[in-house]
Amino acid sequence: QVHLEESGGGLVQAGGSLRLSCAASGSIASINYMGWYRQTPGNERELVATIHSTRITNYADSVKGRATISRDSAKNTVYLELNSLKPEDTAVYYCNLYWINHDYWGQGTQVTVSS
Repeated sequence: QVHLEESGGGLVQAGGSLRLSCAASGSIASINYMGWYRQTPGNERELVATIHSTRITNYADSVKGRATISRDSAKNTVYLELNSLKPEDTAVYYCNLYWINHDYWGQGTQVTVSS
């Protein structure tokens, strides 16, 4: 059983920064993707950023240049730093852990950006 625990969400002013963390526990493959997705009411969950265990990263166009994803593989933890926050960044942010035939999600953490 794999469990993902997110932290770091909250209320932030536009232009500010935040750092989300997600710690995974359980039986986890050494080769995997960890990432962040977000969802707003009435919309599908969308990619924010992912990072492979080889440190290869991928970012959504909407956050390129403002986001940095990183990981501590020894701790099975992934981080997302998001700068120059905009009201449209407001969403529930979900942590994801994926490897072949395995796909796990955190419970989500609310990020609200006030204008």
